Amino acid sequence: MDKKISVAVVVVAVVFSVFVLSSPSDPIPLPDPNSSYKDESVEILAENLDKPRSIAVSENRIFVTEKDGSIVVIENDVQLESPLATFRAADVFDGGLLGITLHPNFAENHYIYVFLTYEENEALWNKIMRITESENKLQAAKTIFDKIPASSFTNGGFMKFGPDNKLYIGTGTTSDSSHLPQDLDSLSGKILRINDDGSIPEDNPFSNSPVYSLGHRHPQGMTWDGDGNLYVAEFGPEKNDEINLILAGKNYGWPEQECSGNENFEAAVLCYDPSIEPGGILFYSGDKFDFEFPFIMASMRASNVYQVDFEEGLSSQKSILSGIGRVRDVVQGPDGYLYVITSNTDGKGFPAANDDKLLRILK
Repeated sequence: MDKKISVAVVVVAVVFSVFVLSSPSDPIPLPDPNSSYKDESVEILAENLDKPRSIAVSENRIFVTEKDGSIVVIENDVQLESPLATFRAADVFDGGLLGITLHPNFAENHYIYVFLTYEENEALWNKIMRITESENKLQAAKTIFDKIPASSFTNGGFMKFGPDNKLYIGTGTTSDSSHLPQDLDSLSGKILRINDDGSIPEDNPFSNSPVYSLGHRHPQGMTWDGDGNLYVAEFGPEKNDEINLILAGKNYGWPEQECSGNENFEAAVLCYDPSIEPGGILFYSGDKFDFEFPFIMASMRASNVYQVDFEEGLSSQKSILSGIGRVRDVVQGPDGYLYVITSNTDGKGFPAANDDKLLRILK
């Protein structure tokens, strides 16, 4: 993607999916779970997951975080009976064991990174832990970054290693009335960039600070395109979900700006009104699918996996998968296939008897 692309707000019409705005107490009815895909196009790899949040895929294993604190392992397409680890997570609506990612050299060092909400002295915090595993057993767990302000509803929590082998973390605001996302001395409402041991890179945009960008509300999915540009999906408060092109040292406006309108802040690449609750995002780079658009996005409220075109500001997107309810995360595996987790047990959906699920999209 051209790095000089004009960043413009686009109100995107949802194609192939009709949905109605609802509140957490008025969730969207799910389609028939078997209505939109055939057995030969999707494989169910795991069932009965409890509030799954994020996926990390290695050569023969898939690691899934469950909000209540467990890391589920699927090895060679078989769900293991025992979790890799179970952590004491805060029991709050949108916090707990959230993001997970593998070290770029995972095959040799067996490092897994997780984002955990916890309670201490009646206060909520988030931290980053580095786990060392061996043969699906926990060998060590070390907190490498701590005291990220937490809340019951907007913790962010997505993490990925970038092309520069640095760890990027999206953190949420503590409340919609908080101005901490505009405070460079706070870790709230930021994209953070740290080394794999938790230390601060010397080339970060702000001296001796892990902050890479600021002014974020509730970061969700995170991905890089083929040119190394970082994109982040974010929840708006009731509408104005955003896809943002993240530039070092830039301010994305929350709570002063939603999507665009203030020249002091960066404008969103895409702005969704009504909300679709974007989850995991990625730029597809494999050879298993011939997508028209490489940008892939999971959506909870719109209950779809989409391919999205925004290079020329076009308000179009196409459904890849629907009929499974809310979709929390989507990742590309080393095999070139797509892996998704549903999010029907998160308190906003109507779970089927075997929800939630991990699925592989084959075609």
